[in-house]
Amino acid sequence: MRIVILGTGAGGGLPQWNCGCPNCKAARAGRIPSMTQSSIAVSANGTDWALVNASPDLRVQMQAVPALAPAELRGSPIRSVLVTNGDIDHVAGLLTLREGQRFDLFATPAIHGVLADNPMLGALDPRLVARRDVALDQPFDLAPGLSAELFAVPGKVPLYLEGEAVETEVMGEQTVGVELTANGRRVLYVPGCATVPDWLRQRASGADALLFDGTLWTDDEMVRAGLGAKTGRRMGHVPVSGEGGSLGAFDAVPLSRRIYVHLNNSNPLVDPDSPERARAEAAGWQIGHDGMEIVP
Repeated sequence: MRIVILGTGAGGGLPQWNCGCPNCKAARAGRIPSMTQSSIAVSANGTDWALVNASPDLRVQMQAVPALAPAELRGSPIRSVLVTNGDIDHVAGLLTLREGQRFDLFATPAIHGVLADNPMLGALDPRLVARRDVALDQPFDLAPGLSAELFAVPGKVPLYLEGEAVETEVMGEQTVGVELTANGRRVLYVPGCATVPDWLRQRASGADALLFDGTLWTDDEMVRAGLGAKTGRRMGHVPVSGEGGSLGAFDAVPLSRRIYVHLNNSNPLVDPDSPERARAEAAGWQIGHDGMEIVP
């Protein structure tokens, strides 16, 4: 199995277009790496590829990966796209794939319903793009030699579907993790998750790699930095540190590799010289970056 992290950033990436926080300033100055928005590419054979999530930065992301380039006048090695929720930073890139290319679009029925309600996504020609419903906890073929299984994780509906009352730890089809298997290897990709329950730790145990939601270092970091009024948990993301944080939750879970992805621009983990990053790395975590390749 070969995985390329196409984008490591949460919504807006780094630097975010309208943000002057210290991390965004540092990224603009070239002192710390920039990040595009969250997605990965996966292959079992190096020839046929699947995308997991389609970020708004998808065209630039694919351009940076030679294996995703067309090998003929018109075509693509991308055989399928899987989306893990209906968030804008995970589905807007589908509009980049509207240029008459055949591929399968996998999602739960609930997420497909969200996509179907957006008339702009009608630009994906149904004669070429097959929208395939995926049931939870049922393995399916995502690409040649590559199997996937979706499982519900605690989360919430996309921001644009929120009502007056918001549930942030809903278990269902709106927010899912993905278990990828190929050639005897097993990888979990969970870019959005509100808590880390015991069953999730058990599922991750023994995996060759876990790519997990690292949106915020502390639950209230955006509030304290003056960047927003919402905590991480209100946005459906478990913090890395603190009580109930993912750093402690996975501490005793045996994993060959553990990698944080979906990092917000406010997160000190994006700074290679921060003490928070040193702490996470000392605990065995790697901090994902755009273009990072993983061969479990």
